Amino acid sequence: MNEQVTYSVDLEGVAEVVSALLTTHFTVVVLSPEREDHDGATMNLQSLKARVQRVHVDGLGRTKDDIVINTVRDVFTARDFQSVIIKIHEARTRLSKLGCFKDVGVFIDAYNGPDAVDDGIEVTFEVTEVSFLGAKVNTAVGNNEAQFSTGGMLRNIFGRAEEWSCEYTHGTKKTTSFYSTFVKPFHNEASTVLTSSIYQQASEAPWSGYRELDRGILLTLAFNSAPNVQQKLILDGVWRHLTTLSRTTAFAVREQAGHSLKSALRHELHVDKRDDQVFPTDGVSFTLKNELAGLGGDIGFLKNELDMQVNVPLPRDIVLQGALLAGHLLPLRNNKTYVIADRFMLGGPMNIRGFEMAGIGPHSDGCSLGAEMFWAAAIHVYAPLPLLARGGTISEKFRLHGFVNTGNIGDFVLTDNYKQNLHTLLRDMRLSYGAGLAMSLGGFARVELNYCIPLLLQRGDRPNQGLQFGVAANFL
Repeated sequence: MNEQVTYSVDLEGVAEVVSALLTTHFTVVVLSPEREDHDGATMNLQSLKARVQRVHVDGLGRTKDDIVINTVRDVFTARDFQSVIIKIHEARTRLSKLGCFKDVGVFIDAYNGPDAVDDGIEVTFEVTEVSFLGAKVNTAVGNNEAQFSTGGMLRNIFGRAEEWSCEYTHGTKKTTSFYSTFVKPFHNEASTVLTSSIYQQASEAPWSGYRELDRGILLTLAFNSAPNVQQKLILDGVWRHLTTLSRTTAFAVREQAGHSLKSALRHELHVDKRDDQVFPTDGVSFTLKNELAGLGGDIGFLKNELDMQVNVPLPRDIVLQGALLAGHLLPLRNNKTYVIADRFMLGGPMNIRGFEMAGIGPHSDGCSLGAEMFWAAAIHVYAPLPLLARGGTISEKFRLHGFVNTGNIGDFVLTDNYKQNLHTLLRDMRLSYGAGLAMSLGGFARVELNYCIPLLLQRGDRPNQGLQFGVAANFL
């Protein structure tokens, strides 16, 4: 009868259990890099020579062999028992992330082939492929509204994690959209993904008195150029139809209603080194967007947007946060034009709190007209709720929030005189401050309820002193 022995191996926080069946029926549990035997002696698993001689992947159907081979190839480089376990776990993680499998199991046994060596190991990955047909139901938040989406998909279509999906979304503020999307991952070191979409999207901008209907085609190439650095190249061709919401819509908006055709090339750079997306305690994030419209159609401009955030931890779990938003739209000097939907809007619970949605800047008959340039900055202080145990579920979801917001928007004309430019950008700036409560939603968005006090405002602005509610994935 073979003796049964249990070993414990540490994989730096890995909580997976790897079952190993060697000649003595070892069961390997992922816990610590050293083993203490029954006599209290400690064995370093790096001293146990082992190497993988053969790998099986059972359960493959539609998935192609080449991406599986590239994913598990690294396990053959291990030369001791601890490295074997680590490499196997890493391969299992990569298999799980391919998008081809919903379950991946691992079994280890001694290799008994004709070319077997004394320390040879045979590894079997038992995989269960994702079903070909799938359905999804999601909820999301953005632009101070909740959205519900449903749809279906075909998964792992050609055996390399390709996916085609159709999705319908309905928002609480009459936003609707339909997307038909094909996704092709390339499984390389840059995690390159090619996405193509045909879409229709309808939305309303009651602060400006218009409704927008977009029908278009999107082509997106996304890749990671460095750790925590993602870049996107986006080609967008869209037919837009703007209509007025009511008879009271300002003439300055009415004259822009009608059809327009926009084709644009956009580049996005995202750097995110924060330790949390909703309530970060440390780290920075940086997003830069550059868009050139005018490759075809009657819309043409150059648009640049900047979004920065810096988080500094303070004693007693208090976090000091600084944030900056800025944007500039430059019309092209040809027969191209642009419409109100292309201009920047400022004000509301997601950026300059203490003002109504798009309540800062030029207005006409109560309708916000937007502008070609804006900037907004904020200083926040976040603190845990008092009298609650730190690390608890409730304390992790809620934060006390104090802030000071400032910014400006307008069709500013900048020159080569930097002092004059600074004076232009700061003249007639707005300022508000306040405090309130923030809550995390699912780890990707948050809800804010703040008491806001506008301090500096200009003629035509629409302040909102008192309680203000906001829900979104991104806030200033």
